[in-house]
Amino acid sequence: MIDKIASSVAEALHGLADGSTVLIGGFGTAGIPNELIDGLIAQGARELTVVNNNAGNGDTGLAALLKAGRVRKIICSFPRQADSHVFDALYRSGRIELELVAQGNLAERLRAAGAGIGAFFTPTGYGTELAKGKETREIGGRLHVLEYPIHGDLALIRAERGDRWGNLNYRKAARNFGPVMATAARKTVASVHEIVPLGVLDPETVVTPGIFVTHLVQVPRTATQGGGFRKAA
Repeated sequence: MIDKIASSVAEALHGLADGSTVLIGGFGTAGIPNELIDGLIAQGARELTVVNNNAGNGDTGLAALLKAGRVRKIICSFPRQADSHVFDALYRSGRIELELVAQGNLAERLRAAGAGIGAFFTPTGYGTELAKGKETREIGGRLHVLEYPIHGDLALIRAERGDRWGNLNYRKAARNFGPVMATAARKTVASVHEIVPLGVLDPETVVTPGIFVTHLVQVPRTATQGGGFRKAA
């Protein structure tokens, strides 16, 4: 019987090695799997390469992982915002490496990993520092830059509902990078707020099929979740 429900975050994250590449879903604070990140901190893996749209907000979630000194390198599109003080301090002191990637390229590099594409050409970034040292080619009269997929050892994503086979759907903006990251990693752990019996999820609403999910963990819904949701009174 297929049952991908883990009894705890610790069980789901067991065995992650130092130096792994971890894809973490989220766009700002929308869709950030905070419980899974807290579990990653407790798990203890170090020298990680983390892929996310941002580089942490405030002192929780991804910022807490950075503050704990577990991340060697971060690959993201928007490393700085008003409350990115943890990343700012680490970067200015030379304690973290940054690879800046245009947001569309970040999404496409993850999608390419999941689709088995070896590399692709894109005009985005040509003529900027982001294209420095990269192969270029003229296609259709326009210059393009060669980009490579981003593969992950582990993806941590937050979904809304799931079943024991690992089928997932998402809540609005919390969806963001979760679906492509699930396809791009060797192992995917999803937190969900509700686990439903098989057959409850309409196949037409399943965004991430269970074949891409290794474990799911049910977590409580807090008073305020990323993406603007607030629990009804």
